[in-house]
Amino acid sequence: MNQDRSGDLNALDRLVALLSKLPGVGKKSAGRMAYHILDTSPGYAKDLAEELAGLHQAIRHCSVCGGFTESDPCPICSDTGRDGSIICVVERAQDVRVIEESREFHGRFHVLGGLIAPLEGVGPEDLSIGKLLSRVRAEGTRELILAMNPTLEGDTTALYLQKLLKDSGADVTRLASGLPVGGDLEYADRLTLSRSFRGRVKL
Repeated sequence: MNQDRSGDLNALDRLVALLSKLPGVGKKSAGRMAYHILDTSPGYAKDLAEELAGLHQAIRHCSVCGGFTESDPCPICSDTGRDGSIICVVERAQDVRVIEESREFHGRFHVLGGLIAPLEGVGPEDLSIGKLLSRVRAEGTRELILAMNPTLEGDTTALYLQKLLKDSGADVTRLASGLPVGGDLEYADRLTLSRSFRGRVKL
């Protein structure tokens, strides 16, 4: 008979198990991280633990764009020097930081919170699309840049938004093909992102 042996794990095993749940981190990588933490000073481990423990209290979603922020609205939405007539639509909150690091875009953002994926049970109603439409109407948006990853789900979402926004009065564009098909914004280099923004095409 199988028994739950989770109680037999020591502190190191439990840490490795938790770290291995992070995206892109396997058991071997998690083990290296855990041993690295053990090899550093106890102060480092304490600081890391405190930052992780307070993360959800310190960071929230911006009530305007949906990005991660410590203040609400976020610094990007509050920046009067940015072009409020252009909205870059992204899948995830972390995509905002990736695009910001390219230093090519100077408008505002909108985070959908995912992509349309019928096979996974994710429909338009599960995303922040209604809020996007409200922003377009209220803010007098002249261009919407669809910066979803060039995947099947990204293409499906972009096509849906294109049809939904065709009578909004705003131009709907998408990043140019500098991004590889099936790629991920998170792993695109700054030059590729810059070229994609400059070469975006109208849909």
